[in-house]
Amino acid sequence: MTDQITFDVEGMTCASCALRIERVLGKQEGVEEALVNFAGQEARVRVAPGVDLGTLTAAIERIGYSATLIEEGDTRDSIVERYSIETRYQGTMTLLAALFATPAFLLTMFGPDARWVMLVVWGLITPVEFVFGWQFHRNAAVRLRSGGASMDTLVSMGTLAAYGYSVWAFFAGHPVFFETAGWIITFILLGKFFEARSKGRASQAIAGLLEMGAKQASVLRDGIEVATPIGEVAVGDLIVVRPGEKVPTDGTIVEGGSSFDESMLTGESIPAGKGPGDAVFGATINQQGRVVIEATRVGGETALAQIVRMVEEAQATKAPIQHLADRVSGVFVPLVILIALATLAAWLVIGGDLTEAMRAAVAVLIIACPCALGLATPTAIMVGGARGAELGVLFKNAEVFERSRTIDTIVFDKTGTLTRGAMTLAAIEADDPDRALYLIGSVEAAGEHPVARAVALGSEERGIDLATAADFTALPGLGVRGTVDGIVVTAGRERLMVESGLVVPGRFIEAARAMELGGQTAFLAAWDGEVRAALGVADTLRATAAGAVGSLREMGAEVAMITGDNRVTAEAIAAQVGITSVMAEVLPGDKAAEVARLQSEGHRVAFVGDGVNDAPALTAADLGMAVGSGTDIAIEAGDVVLMSGDPALAATGLRLADATFRTIRQNLFWAFGYNTAAIPLAAAGMLDPMIAAAAMALSSVSVVGNSLRLRRFGRTRAA
Repeated sequence: MTDQITFDVEGMTCASCALRIERVLGKQEGVEEALVNFAGQEARVRVAPGVDLGTLTAAIERIGYSATLIEEGDTRDSIVERYSIETRYQGTMTLLAALFATPAFLLTMFGPDARWVMLVVWGLITPVEFVFGWQFHRNAAVRLRSGGASMDTLVSMGTLAAYGYSVWAFFAGHPVFFETAGWIITFILLGKFFEARSKGRASQAIAGLLEMGAKQASVLRDGIEVATPIGEVAVGDLIVVRPGEKVPTDGTIVEGGSSFDESMLTGESIPAGKGPGDAVFGATINQQGRVVIEATRVGGETALAQIVRMVEEAQATKAPIQHLADRVSGVFVPLVILIALATLAAWLVIGGDLTEAMRAAVAVLIIACPCALGLATPTAIMVGGARGAELGVLFKNAEVFERSRTIDTIVFDKTGTLTRGAMTLAAIEADDPDRALYLIGSVEAAGEHPVARAVALGSEERGIDLATAADFTALPGLGVRGTVDGIVVTAGRERLMVESGLVVPGRFIEAARAMELGGQTAFLAAWDGEVRAALGVADTLRATAAGAVGSLREMGAEVAMITGDNRVTAEAIAAQVGITSVMAEVLPGDKAAEVARLQSEGHRVAFVGDGVNDAPALTAADLGMAVGSGTDIAIEAGDVVLMSGDPALAATGLRLADATFRTIRQNLFWAFGYNTAAIPLAAAGMLDPMIAAAAMALSSVSVVGNSLRLRRFGRTRAA
């Protein structure tokens, strides 16, 4: 048994920082796993019970960072606010640096070639280097004291080298490039400004989910409505919700009725009608009548809080493709320093003057900062995961984004997925239908299967008073058996009747076949040693089922249906939605075996099921897509949770996963390609250090901006 804790980490400036913290935490006693998210500025750690959290924060602080434990129920507001503060700070530093660096550049380019001009330029650049750019030198020194290096190390070394060389050159009578050091600082500050603003927007994707919740509730106290902060609402409180207001927390309606917009929770646009006894959920919107609800779940237990928690947990994990970036980032900074030193030496050896050698070495240091590598994967996962939650699709870990793109076969469980799962009694063939329904309905009333509920409810709707069955036995995949008024009643498949040694008259077999051809699920019932009735129950197909199947086929996937129904009924239902591959008469425990069979044939299988009866199949599939109820989102089985019963969400989830993974690949391609191409150009003297600084800043902003395009997924064709 382990506990998961989350730290808010300050001081990370690139991917190598995150990797270093991850390694240090992983070495602490009692830590089983540590994942550090550079873009999210947090560390999630799985620890054994009883571990002293103070030792973990101390370990982080020893290597130059600070960590604050995020308590249960805390929100991401602190992270969003930090990015807001960071954006304002970096914007101010950029503006001030530009005010000093611009005249220095103009004097260097267009001023007279005089020593007083160089002195003025020196004076203008000094505050840029040591005041506005002090953060780089401070962070580099902190990393150096703990034996590490980061992006700040490269910036500090590069600008100090340019500045220091220019001081020496001023007295030695050589050309100076103070303005280069100043503009490197300015461009990198500008990049950090855009980066902080962009990362803040990415973090707001989660904060936006939290903002959906109400801030206060009208709680009834002694019959009087009292405006109460949402944090003070307790389980059992009675809350008044008027038309147009958000439901403050999860609860049950005790008075009134209305329709509720639950699109933020399930992605379902059609309002849901609710009345006394029905559940309602925090952040959904009351559209019509005044209702009074009794709070059943508050704070971190609400459906909205669970959604946010699941999205955050997915963001904290790493996609397999990210491990390559991590390995590169871990050795990148020291490697770049070696390349810069080699560049300086090579230029001096081949006869280039010292000024050009310094320019080339500084350009290498600046162009190679690995910020883009660290941002490429987590920002895409942050935005893609949050957008999925808005659409009613929850990804449980980052690996899903990569795995989804390999899926070529989607298997739908029928009941509750392609159909609504709300079966009704449609037909009965018996000599005495009322007596048959009395006996059969009484036995089925003791069961929990959708077919059993349909028969019991259908019997009662026909005015039949049911008895309480004795010796009830459920026979999974076959039927039920029980005793009513001393009569043993067996109801279920024809196979159960045969195995029980019961006589099966042909008329009931024919009646059952006719029901099946009509798309009904048919079964037989027997008592007094003989089959005496055939019954048919019908389940309504979901309106979006056919469209969902068509969408998946357009994506190039094969679509199949699996069900416990007999083949005739199964194929009749499958034909209505355009499915030709049907696995029928499959017992619940055998669904996983059918998935394994498809995998053995070389298919990559996604299974879409209800997450309870289908747990083994969801786990066995290459991608398990569990259908939630919009509230039961913490489903352990499966990798993706579809928060409503709409099968179209399966296609939405696969498309979004593919779009997110494509964005990750684009980001990594740009980050790797940029460094691969830019370092040789810088070493060859073909990149001015100022241009290198601007390009480095642009690389980080570009990958974050590319990730932010995922916010438009589902809104524009471009996504």
